[in-house]
Amino acid sequence: MFAPRSEPAPVPRSIPIGGAPVAPPGWPSQVRPPDSPEWERTATNWLLDICPPEYRDYPGLRRHPAILARFAVLHVEAGQAAVQRGLSEVRGLLRDIASHAEVAAAVDVWQSEGARLIATRRAVGLVEDALRGQRYAARMAARTA
Repeated sequence: MFAPRSEPAPVPRSIPIGGAPVAPPGWPSQVRPPDSPEWERTATNWLLDICPPEYRDYPGLRRHPAILARFAVLHVEAGQAAVQRGLSEVRGLLRDIASHAEVAAAVDVWQSEGARLIATRRAVGLVEDALRGQRYAARMAARTA
């Protein structure tokens, strides 16, 4: 169902146009682009916000952001599995205790959460790949008038 990627796809290391760091679409706004000053610190802080609060108590996760990113990927994927299970069970388990409208509202919540987790999983995956050394290049140069 949610198979983790074993390694990021090999991407040639290229210098972005203009030499400025580049973040791909889906990159979290709270994290500076790779190779920006303090980018790994912002990535670590964001990843800790994604994970359960108890993860902050493990110094090894702060010292090794790529390991923290792997923990975050698995945590988000577990949330995705929970959403799928919730959607598959919600009607059967709640029909005796909730009205049709309340069950429909619960389905809407599960679907919204599923969409949020899809975007979060993409962002966490991009950060993990960058922490493992992948870099991104601008595809088009900005036009100057």
